[in-house]
Amino acid sequence: MQPSSYGSTKFTSEEDSTTLLTLPSPLPESSSPTIHHQNSSSISRTEHLGKHRQYWRDIILGINDGLISTFLLVAGVAGSGLTNTDILLTAIAGSLAGAVSMASGEYVATKSQNDVLQGEIGLERTHIRDFKREELAEVIPYLQLIGIPSEKSDLRDRLMAHYDNDSEALLKLMVALEFGVVEEEARSPLTAALVSGFLFFLGSLPSLLPFVAKDQTPQMGLLVAAVATILSLFLVGGFKTWATRGNCWTAAVENLTIAGCGGFLAYAVGKCFDSIVR
Repeated sequence: MQPSSYGSTKFTSEEDSTTLLTLPSPLPESSSPTIHHQNSSSISRTEHLGKHRQYWRDIILGINDGLISTFLLVAGVAGSGLTNTDILLTAIAGSLAGAVSMASGEYVATKSQNDVLQGEIGLERTHIRDFKREELAEVIPYLQLIGIPSEKSDLRDRLMAHYDNDSEALLKLMVALEFGVVEEEARSPLTAALVSGFLFFLGSLPSLLPFVAKDQTPQMGLLVAAVATILSLFLVGGFKTWATRGNCWTAAVENLTIAGCGGFLAYAVGKCFDSIVR
């Protein structure tokens, strides 16, 4: 067997270079070791969000945009003096148009991003094939970033020997560290489109449904829509806090501040337009 070397250290290509990276198979759940803490009864393990976390952007963007933009639309046309029926038709049109626009925009944006990444990965594969020495040299700073200091020369050289012998492993490493992409976090354009479009429509309902009742004034409908939107924004803030493990009140105040300022501005513009035209 021909030895493989990186720098001044030599290793056999199939034994030493892969020993460091070989991890034991995970234990079955029933035989997993139990770690005991001093106050283990008061400690709970919080699990990660899982494989769907890459769509949280679409979830929050869709529902938030639906809540705020539809309320701003309703506030603007209510301020201009339109009837309940006119406001309802405007809200329905805005809701459907916004949902379709959100879904199509997210699909095109996600697909374009994926296409760009695939092009970059293809170029990286070519670089590894034709300029492996240069690509290996780029790995060293990344190893320091993931906790392997330059003082650990033996550990570093063994890793470098492994990646020197395995071009596919080197490609995966560079894609993860240079581009910040791992296969498990890939986003589906169709899923992103459906999630954002549906949640936009769902977010528009608190501003739309109050105007279904024809026996109330537009001002009362706007008040009900404002209250429903505020409550919905609080719920979204709490939901986002559960995912981000942040401060519930901070998220709620952020949402309410944006919606409140925008709603006031939209209503004022509508009133101004009504006074000029009429």
